[in-house]
Amino acid sequence: MKSNFAYLAGFALILIILSGCATYQAQKVGATPILQAREEIAEDQLLDVGITVFKSEELSPEKAEQEGTSNEIRKAEGNFIPDHLKNTLQRTSHWGAVRVVPGSDNSVDLLVKGEILESNGEYLGLKIEVTDATGRIWVAKNYRAEATETSYTDNRAGQKDAFQDLYNTIANDMLQFKQKLHPKNIRKIRTTAKLKFAREFAPDAFSGYLAKGENDTVEIKRLPAYDDPMMQRLLKIREREYMYVDTLNERYDEFYRQMWPSYENWRQLNLTERMALQKIKREALTKQLLGALMMVAGVMGSVSNSNFGAIGAGMIILGGQVIISGFNVSKEAQLNEAAIGELSESFAGEMKPVVMELEGKQYELTGSAEEQFKQWRALLRKIYFAETGFEPDPALQNGEAEYDEEP
Repeated sequence: MKSNFAYLAGFALILIILSGCATYQAQKVGATPILQAREEIAEDQLLDVGITVFKSEELSPEKAEQEGTSNEIRKAEGNFIPDHLKNTLQRTSHWGAVRVVPGSDNSVDLLVKGEILESNGEYLGLKIEVTDATGRIWVAKNYRAEATETSYTDNRAGQKDAFQDLYNTIANDMLQFKQKLHPKNIRKIRTTAKLKFAREFAPDAFSGYLAKGENDTVEIKRLPAYDDPMMQRLLKIREREYMYVDTLNERYDEFYRQMWPSYENWRQLNLTERMALQKIKREALTKQLLGALMMVAGVMGSVSNSNFGAIGAGMIILGGQVIISGFNVSKEAQLNEAAIGELSESFAGEMKPVVMELEGKQYELTGSAEEQFKQWRALLRKIYFAETGFEPDPALQNGEAEYDEEP
């Protein structure tokens, strides 16, 4: 009986330990200073970075309650977190223009995609993928950091976040990969990004410049002349695209600044609540497991020893009482979780219409940021076709254009 009791006790301890573990594998982030440039970097060695709005799975009411968050907060964080990562990358001085983009964009040298795996004020878990214009993957990993009460001291919008070490780690991982590249490879990435943009707008003229390489990468087959007038016109079109993206980033920055005070407060309060909940749940789980063990011990004692019957019956009754006590404590935990949900109501909103001026005319873009971006690109294509006399390529319109195979 002693060996069985020890086994059950060990199993109970494992359950208690596992109750606080994450459900995904990730690099655990500790104290991480950011790596900043010590000298000015040559223009042809600076890569422009686009950071997409982060995704997050739709949470059921039960899962949202379990994780201590809501779909409204996750939606707001999808804009907030990329903007803070942008600020972090900009502070390093290792990159060119860093922008938040509403979707995948061929006009950037380096694209950062992210997904929020966990975020509740106590933990932040992110899935990050960084890919350059040639299709080479720089970073593909999950990151997870834990905050404490001291993590919420001396924070400043745009500069220091409670999970700043996680942002610093992502920035450092990106930099470490870049530092392994030869300068000519960095120039190749910049050139490939320009050719991909040109190919998207003028596939007939630029379809032969790029080819599909190994592992779904993109190779340069040939280059246009330095002063190629069509390429110069397309680069001006790309600058017009940046006009909208820069305007959009002003909106993201404004949203970030407005969200900061309430979001910082929510996370800090959420951390305090979660710490209290964890204590309550540990007590509840301990009492429930103790009650179960006492019941098992009582039953086994009654079976193995007839003289143990009265004592065993008493242990069974006592164990049942402890279990009931544990369930009552769990109900108290649910009340605390309900209080956390009340903090999630102010983090939702749609993009306002944007008015852009182009060649003396004003154009209103409506809908979500992604829809506005598509409208702006469609407008730029229309203007390009009008200027050049080219007809829109049907394959381009349907997103079916393919790269030539590498000979």
